[in-house]
Amino acid sequence: MPRLQKLPGEGDFIAIQSYKHDGSLHRIWRDTMVLKTSENSLIGCNNHTLVTEDDGRHWVTREPALVYFHKHYWFNVVAMLRDDGIAYYCNLASPYVLDKEALKYIDYDLDVKVFPDGSRKLLDADEYLTFSKRWNYGPEIDHILKRNVRILVDWIENEKGPFSKEFIAIWYQRYLELSRHN
Repeated sequence: MPRLQKLPGEGDFIAIQSYKHDGSLHRIWRDTMVLKTSENSLIGCNNHTLVTEDDGRHWVTREPALVYFHKHYWFNVVAMLRDDGIAYYCNLASPYVLDKEALKYIDYDLDVKVFPDGSRKLLDADEYLTFSKRWNYGPEIDHILKRNVRILVDWIENEKGPFSKEFIAIWYQRYLELSRHN
């Protein structure tokens, strides 16, 4: 019987690695604090986290950001806690996998940005068209992504999951508690 890998625990730090469809590494977040893991999801927090781009450039996140990943949805959500409110950056991406090295997913270029006032914008549609042709995403992935955009918009409009004020309050408070002990 195969041995199950132990999930990272609350307060542990993990790396997050984003890949492109062709298998090339796209971006790495070095230290994300894990707030909760379950069989199907992971919630974490980045705060002044070192990010490395595929061209070697480095930058550091400016504000605390809660991250939400799920194994059944083709998107992940970054909730950036800014002075003027919460802004969301939602990546259309494969469900994640977690191994000893990092949490990993494939970034499918399309993004939805939700501004603190609730307005939304679809980003990088041109990038999606370019890469879908270059790497032959095919009709199956296109269908999956379009279906998941509809699910994501429903979550945004109905303040489900990471889009609810309660989610943000609970998990940011947990981050602050765990930060005091690290």
